[in-house]
Amino acid sequence: MTLIQGIILGVVQGFTEFLPVSSSGHLTLFSALMELPSDILFTIVVHLGTLLAVIIAFWEDVVMLIKGALGLLFDGFKTRDIPKRRLVLMLLTATLPLVIGALLNDTVEAMFGSPLFVGCALLVTACVLFVADRHGGGHKTAANMTFKDAAVVGCAQLIALFPGISRSGSTMCAGLFTGLDRDFAVRFAFLLSIPAVAGSFVFKLPDLLEGGMVAASAAPYIAGFVASVVCGYLAIKLVNLLVKKNSFRYFSYYCAAVGVLTIILNLI
Repeated sequence: MTLIQGIILGVVQGFTEFLPVSSSGHLTLFSALMELPSDILFTIVVHLGTLLAVIIAFWEDVVMLIKGALGLLFDGFKTRDIPKRRLVLMLLTATLPLVIGALLNDTVEAMFGSPLFVGCALLVTACVLFVADRHGGGHKTAANMTFKDAAVVGCAQLIALFPGISRSGSTMCAGLFTGLDRDFAVRFAFLLSIPAVAGSFVFKLPDLLEGGMVAASAAPYIAGFVASVVCGYLAIKLVNLLVKKNSFRYFSYYCAAVGVLTIILNLI
């Protein structure tokens, strides 16, 4: 991998991790276009970059969640209807379905080698975004969100393990469909990415250690990491801006266009 390729993939990962357009799908497509082999180390590096981006963007929320978790721990796991404690439990509930993802690992990995599957999955993402933009949203927040709501969002995140199904898009839309306030749905989806990305790192670490961490040059990895942090932070700010204007449909159009183009190119 060259330095330029590292930067390009870092930019792709940074923007598409948080924009509802599927980072895994775009990384698969761009890697195929540049004829790059699968690189577990690079994938982990750029995902850690987006993890850092969301922690920086939501630092106050992260601190609040830590305090909420400590409050639960030292108070016998009683929420006492304190929003920050309830939010911790909602995030934990929404993260639990990812445990099932371990059983689907081989199936999911196989799909990463199929640009045709990615194209079809992007069309699914486009449809979900389009419907959510028109009919999703309510007034629920951490104070009155239910465990059922959190489980629905968690199941959407599980489905988004497949490339082409946007994780951020799926979780935001699932939140909207369960009646979450639009701003809170976006915030919840972004905060949910912290345990998801951290868990992905832990899950992939054994494969990384087994395969070795030797790279011809560290420069592409460092560049990819920096690019993913910067672009991830900018993407978060962009989504926060657009969601207030009910603008998910633009991402829907984009996913549909890329999905159709990918399918056509793979059928020619």
